[in-house]
Amino acid sequence: MPSPLLYGRPSIWSVAHVEAPEVVTSAWIDEELAESYERCGVRPGLLESVAGIIERRWWPEEVTFDQAAALAGKEALAQANIDASQVDLLISTSVCKHHLEPSIACAVHHGLGLSVTATNYDLGNACLGFMNAMEIAAMAIESGRARVVLIVDGEGSRATQLATIDRLRQSTTTVSDIFDQFASLTLGSGAAAMVMGEPRAGAHRYLGGISRAATEHHLLCVGDLEMMRTDTAGLLDGGLTLAKETFNDALGEGWSWTDADRYVMHQVSAVHTTKLCELLGIDMDKVAQTFPHFGNMGPAAVPYTLSTIASEIAEGERVLLMGIGSGLNCAGAELLW
Repeated sequence: MPSPLLYGRPSIWSVAHVEAPEVVTSAWIDEELAESYERCGVRPGLLESVAGIIERRWWPEEVTFDQAAALAGKEALAQANIDASQVDLLISTSVCKHHLEPSIACAVHHGLGLSVTATNYDLGNACLGFMNAMEIAAMAIESGRARVVLIVDGEGSRATQLATIDRLRQSTTTVSDIFDQFASLTLGSGAAAMVMGEPRAGAHRYLGGISRAATEHHLLCVGDLEMMRTDTAGLLDGGLTLAKETFNDALGEGWSWTDADRYVMHQVSAVHTTKLCELLGIDMDKVAQTFPHFGNMGPAAVPYTLSTIASEIAEGERVLLMGIGSGLNCAGAELLW
């Protein structure tokens, strides 16, 4: 069955990623927390053996989130072979922010030298922000309100993880503290960007998709740059349930998502990926993975992972993007390469 055609014009001109250069291993984090683990009776090695995260990346201390996002934006513009002056709309989806205002988008707009006529703003929805921005870009392009849209995201886990490690090393730390803050240690740093526009040679079609919400779970994961507390089991159960409902609704609407050629999922952990594939009947061999060496990069994870495999995707292949964000929100979108 062919997929429903929600959009006829939106296309992906380029997708790019930039690696943060500093490698931080899970083994190093285990060493830093060894005394707390022993005192609380927690087995070391869970980050690697259970979450499947061998290492993650950090940006150098002097690199800001907007600078990271701008690096990816510059690369995406270069790959799309367009000038910054051609961008009509800039959307920044970074969760990480140094301040409440002005927006990250303002700094990225300035850093890239975009036109004064280029509308720019932040869009935040936890780990789902980038996918939401793609949908907004598609609506703008389909309606003729924008010809070229640049979406950027820069995330950094250095500050959060250093603060978490310091906090968990205190003599007052309990086993509950360790597991409540465990998800903070799975985070990673990286940047990604995408240029979307009208149909052109070599572009990849954005067909559209579906989203669903289960906001009764909005307190399962709450965080800022200093601390993130997560009900890991509750978040996993709630996320899987919502993902299954969203997937089934998509099938009911005519989307043929059980036989896509490739699946690009939000990168959380080995547990999340395995359980989600089992639940939805997805072949793990079709699922690209970046979490083992880059961790959970938040909203940057889906475009980052897509960028790492973009050169391998054959023309005509169907690619399904899938994401779940704290809140909870879930979305899926199909691309025709």
